[in-house]
Amino acid sequence: LIRIVFSVGLVSRVVLLATVKKMMKLTLLSLALGSAAAFAPQGDSPVRSTALHADVAERSAALPFMNRPALLDGSMAGDVGFDPLGLSTIDDVGIDLYWLREAELKHARVAMLAVAGILQVEIFGPAPGCEAATAKCQMDSFWQLWNSHPQYVAFGLIMITIIETISGIATTSGRESGEREPGDFGLDPLGYGKGDPAGFERLKGQEIKNGRLAMWAAAGLIMQGCSTHQGGIENLMQSLQDNSF
Repeated sequence: LIRIVFSVGLVSRVVLLATVKKMMKLTLLSLALGSAAAFAPQGDSPVRSTALHADVAERSAALPFMNRPALLDGSMAGDVGFDPLGLSTIDDVGIDLYWLREAELKHARVAMLAVAGILQVEIFGPAPGCEAATAKCQMDSFWQLWNSHPQYVAFGLIMITIIETISGIATTSGRESGEREPGDFGLDPLGYGKGDPAGFERLKGQEIKNGRLAMWAAAGLIMQGCSTHQGGIENLMQSLQDNSF
């Protein structure tokens, strides 16, 4: 019995030693193959590069820490993927990206005219027929004009209603047909659109950038006018004089 037990133990030791040696050989072989693969050309590197590039491309150009909104693909002038509130994804009650783009361009153009008008009247004085509006602050001069010539304000509201009706029809039909670009009313008396297409796209980008800046400027002029009752330039000069900066 002792001999049998000794023989079994000896056989177990031999088998264990053989197994350990085999595992060591496999380990060394795996290390050798891994070292060789480190210097070999990687066949999947283009795939990895493409995947990384796609991941970067999905980031917003304006907000790199956020994903690019799906509908803001850069095809519109001035589009840099800025939409932190997700407004471009709205598609309800008649509001979609087409409608929002139309509204942005409309307000941008109105703001550019408003800022130019506010500063022009403050510098050169009221227009003919509006001599009663003597205040430098255009928010106050509006009420002066309202008190002296309310028909002017009424006429302005009627014109706004007519323009909004026309633009509303153009927006609705253009959105349904897909043949009209948002904000395009065919108004190009100087023929910019008939020249270089790349140059025309550059002008469209400049229009929306200046329009966005004008919306901020108009909001600032209205707010400071209502709070200080001074004109924009007058308020700026007062701030410089008082060293308010």
